[in-house]
Amino acid sequence: MTKLTLYGIKACDTMKKAMNWLQEHEHVFEFHDYKKQTIDAASLERWCNEHGWETILNRRGTTFRKLDEDRKQDLDQNKAIALMLENNSMIKRPVLDLGARTLVGFKPDYYQTELAKR
Repeated sequence: MTKLTLYGIKACDTMKKAMNWLQEHEHVFEFHDYKKQTIDAASLERWCNEHGWETILNRRGTTFRKLDEDRKQDLDQNKAIALMLENNSMIKRPVLDLGARTLVGFKPDYYQTELAKR
């Protein structure tokens, strides 16, 4: 079975819920903390190609909302990836890498259904 990798920021409440859920359901995973290990453009591009950059870029977070208005205009995938590389707090969390595909966000039912397909 492919090793799971959970991407995010340790201090995030949603991340804590996802980690707890995975542990309670005995899923072995590696945690990739953006704050300690950063993230590479290739991973962001892969996630954006799979889910759409609009899903991966967290526009509801404080970091994005504090951006100058001109930086929020005319976004496309390349600009969104550049913003996320510049400040990884703008990446939607968590991202759970299942190997062949990824899950974005956390809801217990979503994880239960998708992990059962592995």
